[in-house]
Amino acid sequence: MALLEPTVESMGFELAELECRLGHGRGMLRLFIDREGGITLEDCEQVSRQVAAVLDVEDPIPGDYDLEVSSPGLDRKLVKPVHFDRFSGCEVKIRLRRMLGDRRKFRGTLLRRDGSDLVIEVDGDAMTVPMDEIEVARLVPDLSESAPGRTPGGAVTS
Repeated sequence: MALLEPTVESMGFELAELECRLGHGRGMLRLFIDREGGITLEDCEQVSRQVAAVLDVEDPIPGDYDLEVSSPGLDRKLVKPVHFDRFSGCEVKIRLRRMLGDRRKFRGTLLRRDGSDLVIEVDGDAMTVPMDEIEVARLVPDLSESAPGRTPGGAVTS
């Protein structure tokens, strides 16, 4: 991520997430980009060309792989602390690494991030979830036109 983030940011985008699956056969490197106002297919194509050039020069990944650049989508993963801040007030689904009380999965409204903890309203009660216990956190898609962070979406593979 450290190699590609400056390139993506210099183009006016956030590198929201990076997935890398290498190993047997052909690998895959997938970048999820975002910015205020959303992502278009042309944005994905532009970032793909620039990132491919950086990867060709630096050659940090052994073997063959496909490069894919995409928007985070409506059910985007929340990965960075800033993501939790940005989507405060939105409905989220969270799966923890281990049980918290009698549950591992939660769905509720993200009220706020409080340092390294999240405060989520679940079934009418506010609960605190340690961020380091989160296995995966995703937005629950809100298809209304006024949804915060709504991204039209686009993806390109090279």
